[in-house]
Amino acid sequence: HGPTGLRAIGEHVHAMTSRLASGLRQIGQVPETEHFYDTLTVALGQAADAVLAEAAKRRINLRQLGQGQVGISLDETVSEGDLADLLACFNGGQMPELDGANPPTAIPADLQRTSAFLQHPSFNRHHSETEMLRYLKKLEARDLSLTASMIPLGSCTMKLNASAEMFPISWPGFAALHPFVPGKQAAGYNRMCGQLEEWLANITGFAAVSLQPNAGSQGEFAGLLAIRRYHESRGDGNRNVCLIPISAHGTNPASAVMVGMKVVPVTCAQSAANGDVDLNDLRARAEEHSENLAAIMVTYPSTHGVYERGIREICEIVHEHGGQVYMDGANLNAQIGLTSPGYIGADVCHLNLHKTFCIPHGGGGPGIGPIGVAGHLVPFLPGDPLAENSAPVAAAAWGSAGILPISWMYITMMGTENLTRASQVAILNANYIAHRLDDTFPILYRGKNGLVAHECILDLRHFEKVTVEDVAKRLMDYGFHAPTISWPVAGTMMIEPTESEPMEELGRFCDAMIAIHAEIVAIEYGEADAEINLLRNAPHTSSDLTGEWDRPYSREQAVFPVAGLRDQKYWPPVNRIDNVHGDRNPVCTCEGMDAYTE
Repeated sequence: HGPTGLRAIGEHVHAMTSRLASGLRQIGQVPETEHFYDTLTVALGQAADAVLAEAAKRRINLRQLGQGQVGISLDETVSEGDLADLLACFNGGQMPELDGANPPTAIPADLQRTSAFLQHPSFNRHHSETEMLRYLKKLEARDLSLTASMIPLGSCTMKLNASAEMFPISWPGFAALHPFVPGKQAAGYNRMCGQLEEWLANITGFAAVSLQPNAGSQGEFAGLLAIRRYHESRGDGNRNVCLIPISAHGTNPASAVMVGMKVVPVTCAQSAANGDVDLNDLRARAEEHSENLAAIMVTYPSTHGVYERGIREICEIVHEHGGQVYMDGANLNAQIGLTSPGYIGADVCHLNLHKTFCIPHGGGGPGIGPIGVAGHLVPFLPGDPLAENSAPVAAAAWGSAGILPISWMYITMMGTENLTRASQVAILNANYIAHRLDDTFPILYRGKNGLVAHECILDLRHFEKVTVEDVAKRLMDYGFHAPTISWPVAGTMMIEPTESEPMEELGRFCDAMIAIHAEIVAIEYGEADAEINLLRNAPHTSSDLTGEWDRPYSREQAVFPVAGLRDQKYWPPVNRIDNVHGDRNPVCTCEGMDAYTE
């Protein structure tokens, strides 16, 4: 739309609202304020029921504000016919005779925008479907996505989002439904959400599930809030200490602080070589804070890529000291059908539907982070956002309800057997990569029988002249998105292939990593320059290829390190940026506080 189109939409919405207000005044139903944009409130008293009944006959939903008040909001889809129907609802079902004059704006002059906006050329050039299609395709070509190769981001579960799962979210029955539409108008949606809650509770071994949280981080918040309210209900409001292993996701301590808890770290790897939680330190911390212990937040499998061997003992220790066990469900893709948070002994767990259950993620969302809870925590799940004292965490009962059909479709099509199979294949794929790469990149942590869970951590800390970031950028030249780097351990690379990738793609990735290792060896042993080399200059762009070439390696080594890239090549749009400089020198697009000083 650009600035011109958006302004035209806004002017249309306001003009229709102003005409509605004028028509209401002419039939004696005066809106409660003279100033508005797109929303009116009318006090009808005892006449409210008749107006609402007439609106229902015309398939119009008006907001019931109570005490005889009715709210009306318009958008750009409202037509002349809709306006006539609305006025008839307030006039006993009869269309009133209006004077037809266009009323003046109802937005005060000092609130009307006069400054320019959306001045970047991108907002002023693409106003036909053809232009927009080409622009979006150009942006897509710059992105390294699943359409080109696997995205092995550890702890992110970048699995396939199947087209069949995505279709229903564009159907009007789902896409055009208001979150507060009367329940009888959303029977199918209600049934779908109810089934999804039931299925997720069954999968996780919990008594109930809430779909309300809009993200994994919000699921953490909701789960900890339930724990806090549970303790308060028992007169244990003093319990405010949350134990968190140092390998935890960064959102764990942030969520704990947000609900008013004190974070106490628990060490890892001291009592076991596989990165498990240090049970000795856990016992000491639990004993030290026994009177005030609220919970522990633990991820399973752990962020070290292994099944925590002492997970049940962790649960027992915390329970013995009166705390609750919060399980971070980020790695649930390695549990489905094999175990469950409830079976293990957790009291609450959030699920990332945008990971394990196939909703796309990236670009800021939307995500969904439902929480499952044991029976004693069911009364403390997020409640109706419109009810008092119900502790909601989102503005709508089912949060990002518009994308729930994706997970419903995924579970329905997979069924019990294939959901289990997906977890098994995800684990198998990760162990295949760990086995193939162990001779070149040692696996930092292994669990029982020398195996990993659904992801593995490669240790690159022994290299002296090459960094983990060098390897990550070089992978782009080979056509791969970089894995997660330097988390949870600095100088390492965490790889999660998921069950979506076939053997051919896993082999192609391993071949790329082994080839990069040979390039690293050449640098480490002085056979290649320590500064001007294939890794330090990665990624290489098409501009590099066509420009002057003064590097000690060939163009072919730079952009076609393996023969298969000649058939399908991803070209990075830019060379490496200085991440540290960017982090230390942010460019703020808003005015500083000095701009507000008179």
